[in-house]
Amino acid sequence: MASSLLNGAEYLGLMRSVSPKGLGFARSDFGGKNLNLRRLALVSPARVGVVKRAVPKCSVSASRPASQPRFIQHKKEAFWFYRFLSIVYDHIINPGHWTEDMRDDALEPADLNDRNMVVVDVGGGTGFTTLGIVKHVDAKNVTILDQSPHQLAKARQKEPLKECKIIEGDAEDLPFKTDYADRYISAGSIEYWPDPQRGIREAYRVLKLGGKACLIGPVYPTFWLSRFFADVWMLFPKEEEYIEWFEKAGFKDIQLKRIGPKWYRGVRRHGLIMGCSVTGVKPASGDSPLQLGPKAEDVSKPANPLVFLLRFLLGAMAATYYVLVPIYMWLKDLIVPKGRPI
Repeated sequence: MASSLLNGAEYLGLMRSVSPKGLGFARSDFGGKNLNLRRLALVSPARVGVVKRAVPKCSVSASRPASQPRFIQHKKEAFWFYRFLSIVYDHIINPGHWTEDMRDDALEPADLNDRNMVVVDVGGGTGFTTLGIVKHVDAKNVTILDQSPHQLAKARQKEPLKECKIIEGDAEDLPFKTDYADRYISAGSIEYWPDPQRGIREAYRVLKLGGKACLIGPVYPTFWLSRFFADVWMLFPKEEEYIEWFEKAGFKDIQLKRIGPKWYRGVRRHGLIMGCSVTGVKPASGDSPLQLGPKAEDVSKPANPLVFLLRFLLGAMAATYYVLVPIYMWLKDLIVPKGRPI
């Protein structure tokens, strides 16, 4: 596994276990304590269902549940967070967490194999991920959606995206009709969704029969200090949570592909802001079989300005830690001889 992570991304395929309660995950360990997870098996990307090897023990001290949002996992905090971050996003954040190589690697499972496909890029922000999409799909067939007008303003400035439709919207309540798109892409957005399951349910709804969703997002850290700041900042799901959300929404042929910056040498103990690419296929036309109650967050309700400011500042401070982590890992990559773990 270690050598595989060094040489390229791994695929994790959804495998049924003999447990009468459904799925089970083999435990995995990247420096954290062991805990029974649902059984997840590594599979060949070419032959889904053929076990390649068992996942080594991974993760996982208990994280705060997704039902308890972090300080920047509310839409209002995220709006203002990106009001300032949009200024430096492409130049400061992406080089440390979301490189062009990572983007192209993460989009590969989406099967963008037809220039006439209808694609929605949900949480598309400054359009960095969309630039990878329009390499394979005509820009006129791509819609970029984000709640931040400041991020979208950056996307509008990118020449290859001039023909894209760019709209403001909510990932948990998409303004698209049912059975609308051939591909649903979302990169670096789920961490700000108050209700991730609702967002993935929406991904299912807007796709056509046989359409594929590709969701790219963070993975939860095992190192104690990184866990602390992750839980303060935003949602860092565990790998098995992504699989569960996709399965509940109704997706089939679910796969998870691990990604990360090359200079991390496969290290995942600090978590990754872009750590996996999860795909699933819509097996039937129509809405998702999953029924949910009211939305978790009502942005129309007034917020206490002092509480809002405190949450925003604490969340931004925690985010600073994750600006420093890739620099720390880059320095370790320079210092530690190649071939040795860092």
